[in-house]
Formats: sequence, structure tokens, C-alpha cells
Amino acid sequence: MLAPSSTPAPVWRGELLDWYAATARDLPWRRAEFAADHGAWGTLVSEFMLQQTPVARVIPHLEAWLRRWPTPSAMSNATPAEVVHQWSNLGYPRRALWLHRAALEIVERHGGVVPRDVPALLALSGIGEYTARAVAVFHYGDRHPVVDTNTRRVIARAVDGRSQPGPPAKRDLARMAELLPDDVEESTIFNAAMMELGAVVCTARAPRCEVCPLASGCAWLTAGRPDTGDTRRRQARFEGSDRQARGAVLRALRTAEDHRRAADEVVADWPDPVQRDRAIDSLIADGPVAAVGGTLMLPR
Repeated sequence: MLAPSSTPAPVWRGELLDWYAATARDLPWRRAEFAADHGAWGTLVSEFMLQQTPVARVIPHLEAWLRRWPTPSAMSNATPAEVVHQWSNLGYPRRALWLHRAALEIVERHGGVVPRDVPALLALSGIGEYTARAVAVFHYGDRHPVVDTNTRRVIARAVDGRSQPGPPAKRDLARMAELLPDDVEESTIFNAAMMELGAVVCTARAPRCEVCPLASGCAWLTAGRPDTGDTRRRQARFEGSDRQARGAVLRALRTAEDHRRAADEVVADWPDPVQRDRAIDSLIADGPVAAVGGTLMLPR
């Protein structure tokens, strides 16, 4: 962990905040009217959807979701099948079921209001360290470190001089906390700016160091951008993967009448029958698919 006296944040913090003020993308969840219309629920839904899913794919789904279920109370009345169907092709459908359970818990425990307290947020289904702090910071305006993959990459390069971050670790929050401005409002902007920088400039494969506001103080750039290796676990390619098979099964059920089909008819032409069966079994185990007799269906 960096000692506070060694952190370079004071050197480039101002440049980062100025850069963000001038170049931040106009995303729906960053607009004042989004917060006014949807409250903390809108932030929570957006964070669930943005996990492992590109921004461009999330935006239309988010808008449709919030039109259909504008509050946790509205969503608590939905069935799991409706939720999985609405999730459509966002991927990782367990997130939809977790969000549904979280809505039920928000209604039961918090009177339908998304809590502000980080421990209370962490106690909800499907909410981890990042999502809890993102809601507390980006909606409620509290001062907490928010760390995603993009933030970790910026810290690895600018502070540690490494080409890629290591695997996620609990110390990531402490590292980010050392960099945060003391001012609460500035700390919220700083969290967003670090994420934005990693998303559009300090990218994993093709960093644009020539336009980076941290260039003059970046340890990795100063060292000549050395390849220090990448110890993170790599995700398997999608084509031909179990993830692709799971998606095909869900798509078949979403488009079927009453969201159900005979088990032996679901993606019966899949080239690898063993993989197809494995995908079905895993979906049943995770919850997005239910099996009754010889029929597969979206959960009721």
C-alpha cells in the first residue's frame, strides 16, 4: 500500500479533474434529470447492467427497464420469468435475478427506498463492493473510493509503473482512498474521472498516452511503457464457448410461446450436444431456467 506522502495524486489531480470536466461522455446516468426521475434505483439498475457489458449495449436496455419498472416496488411485483425476458441479450442473466431479489429486499427492509449506507447496500442480493460504493457515491454523493477495472488500470500505470493491474484485491479500495480529494464533491468527480480515463484513454490494449492528462506524472510512461506482464485470469473466447451455448438456450426460451419448450427441442441442432446439456444444467442451477418434467421454461 502506498504511504500518503508518496502518492502522486496532488501532482495530477487537478489535470484529471479539468480533463473530465471538458471531455466526459454524456451518458444517461450522469445527467441531473436521470437522478431526478429515477433516484438511487436508476443508479443501481445501471450499475447492475454495466457489469461486464459495454455502455452502448446497456443504454437502450436501461431506458426500457426503467420505463417498465421505475421503482423497486414496481419490479418487486414482476415474476422472475418477466425479469429474465426483459434482460434480453445483456448476458450473465443471473444479474437479472439478483436485481429482482434486491428489489424485493429493498421493499421488505427499506420501505422501497434504495439505502444510502454501504453495509446496507452490501447486504442486498448481487451487490458487491463496487456497486455498493457506486450507488453511495454517484447518487447520494458520499465520499468513498470506487474501484472498477478501469480505475485499477490507471492506478497500476500512473502510480505503480505497471502495464496492467494485478488480480482484484481488497487493498484496491485502500489504494484509491489515498488518492481521493478530501472535498466530498471533488471526490465524487475524481472517482468518475478515474473510471472515465481508463475507459477511453488509458485502455487495456491501446492506451492513448499522447492525450492523457496524467502523462507528465505517469510512472509507466516515464519508464518507457515497459511490458510488466499480465497476471489476470483471461476470459475464454465467446465463439464456441459455454457462454454462447447458455445464450442460445435462453434466447430459445425467450422467443418461445409462453417462454417454454420441450427440453429435447431447445437448440437441438447445437453442434456439441454435451455442451448444450451442460449449458442447460448450469442455467437450471443458476436460476434463469426452470425444468418441470421434460419441459424447460423461464422461472415463474
